[in-house]
Amino acid sequence: MSIPVYMFAGFLESGKTSFIASVLGDPGFTRDENTLLIQCEEGMEEFDPAFLKKYHTVLECIEDEEEYNEDTLRAFVRKHHPDRVIIEMNGMWDLDEAISRTPKVLDIYQIITTVNAETFDLYAKNMGQRMLQHITDADMVVFNRATEETRQLIRDRNVRSMNPQASLYFENDDGTSEDYGAGMPPPYDMDAPIIEIEDRDFGIFYLDASENPENYDGKTVRFKGYIYKGRNIGRDEYVPGRMAMVCCAEDVRFVGFIAKANGLPMPASKSWQMVTARVQAEERKQYKGVGPVLYVTALEPAQEPEEEVVTFN
Repeated sequence: MSIPVYMFAGFLESGKTSFIASVLGDPGFTRDENTLLIQCEEGMEEFDPAFLKKYHTVLECIEDEEEYNEDTLRAFVRKHHPDRVIIEMNGMWDLDEAISRTPKVLDIYQIITTVNAETFDLYAKNMGQRMLQHITDADMVVFNRATEETRQLIRDRNVRSMNPQASLYFENDDGTSEDYGAGMPPPYDMDAPIIEIEDRDFGIFYLDASENPENYDGKTVRFKGYIYKGRNIGRDEYVPGRMAMVCCAEDVRFVGFIAKANGLPMPASKSWQMVTARVQAEERKQYKGVGPVLYVTALEPAQEPEEEVVTFN
């Protein structure tokens, strides 16, 4: 039987240790179960041994990146027989590599990334790929010590576009909390019989429908998309989408949604089409959960848009 793992990612001083302490101290989480805490980074804060004992938690440390491997982790499990594992990851280590080295007996249930909003811009400019990795791998991203200025800066940097499926939150410097997308309605009429997505708004449509597929369930949308046929979808399926600038000019990728031909002819690959489709929110492995599946009702050849690459502003 696999053991659930909660992995905390983020750079030094991003608030990982404080977040972990708050989780351990939550009665709804602890429930007298035994926790193995694996710390891969010595931060500014330390765990109080009395606190760990109170919440049935044992601490093990890994100091070298190469020591984070199956043998080490299995040895910890055999030694402590935990009910669950919390891993405080070193922010400078390769997160994807660490995930791949985690043995199957440890089931990574959730990856939480903490970010210091005060230093986000600095890290994004100087360690963009590592920051991108922390965010794209996460199920939840929490921006600590956020101010009105840093909240706007983070939104301007299109952070949502890096991982539309993750939950993003601000923990503000005044003690309040705020959802990343609060107060940001889409720029099109969600109540129209056919929701018309202008070329310039495709990025916002992609983000909003990815994050809130239930809001689009049963609605009909129309947009211009480039047709991509992937290998890991059904024979009667394809992906209409756009090239999108995720966080910088060097990180342009194709984004789109799975579409079912729905009895209509399959469009030519690498063609531009005006797609009209009814949306259904469905569980699909490609979305790692529930996401929008487009049941195409009309398809027309279309001209390439003036701006082929979209942004998420």
